[in-house]
Amino acid sequence: MGRFLALFNGAADEVGKAELSEQQQTEFIDAWASWAQANEKALVDPGAPLNAKKLVTAQGVEDFTDAMIGYAIVEAGSHDEAVEIFSGHPHLGLHAGNSIAVLECPAPPG
Repeated sequence: MGRFLALFNGAADEVGKAELSEQQQTEFIDAWASWAQANEKALVDPGAPLNAKKLVTAQGVEDFTDAMIGYAIVEAGSHDEAVEIFSGHPHLGLHAGNSIAVLECPAPPG
């Protein structure tokens, strides 16, 4: 089994996020919970939102913003299997342009 990191990218701007009704937000959270329950055996870490962000470089530290809004970690038999776990995730239907990057996290050597 391999480990895979999913990075959730949000396409909505602040206006688009604000336009979601309370009912739509509740339905989305319920759909996410159903997805997590259906995939609980694969979930190593169900994830969380990504909020305050700092970029650390040799020149120092600075705040930054990007489209990454959340993460999750799963175990799967292959990269394709991990991708399949996220293919029907409710995040993909919340806002046009939302996406999920699925990255393989190989075990450290040794």
